[in-house]
Amino acid sequence: MNDSIHEFQKNLAQLNITLSDKQIDQFITYYELLIEWNSFMNLTAITDFDQVIQKHFLDSLSLVKAYDLSKECKMIDIGTGAGFPGIPLKIAFPHLDITLLDSLNKRINFLNEVKNKLALANLDTLHGRAEDFAKPGKLREKYDLCVSRAVANLSTLSELCLPYVKVGGKFISYKSEKIKEESIEAKHAIQILGGEVEGQIEFTFTKEQLYRNLFIIKKINPTPKKYPRKAGLPGREPL
Repeated sequence: MNDSIHEFQKNLAQLNITLSDKQIDQFITYYELLIEWNSFMNLTAITDFDQVIQKHFLDSLSLVKAYDLSKECKMIDIGTGAGFPGIPLKIAFPHLDITLLDSLNKRINFLNEVKNKLALANLDTLHGRAEDFAKPGKLREKYDLCVSRAVANLSTLSELCLPYVKVGGKFISYKSEKIKEESIEAKHAIQILGGEVEGQIEFTFTKEQLYRNLFIIKKINPTPKKYPRKAGLPGREPL
């Protein structure tokens, strides 16, 4: 484990991130809880410590390549699953105000356990579908930043995520493949939803040279009230 931690810190240095001993301990505790809960519910197929560091922790923190996380920020992580990228970001940047949203209550129970064990303040968890909490009068256009590592096409993710973003804020989608065609197809949906493609940052990281594409969308206009459509439609019938 010590060798993996040392490699973790070397990779973090390349991202200009330095963690305290307390933060390193929080990442270790997070990993231990992940493995414990994964024994009786499906949280991740990746369980080796070194692999979790590379494919979950470092990957989550790679957001620094696309967004300045040194400043105050109200962020929501849509379809957070086992807490990626939200919890690694919260550990590394404790000043962030983060909401984790997931549709499966069992995962929310796990996230609450992590929150309590790691004593993470200003971290909220929400059980439900993204389509429901984005309705007017709820969490609509309340966030500076929305992030998602969820597996879905960019048109669908934009409909689920952009309604949460304030005008002037950003939605950043983590993609693990080149998405030129997908991004072209999504431009119409992004425009309808009040967004504008700002760019994408492609890079490889860690000793395994894992590929990552951070797709950046800026919110330039309010999202029309009819979006997102009712639960399930954004996935079945992308704009």
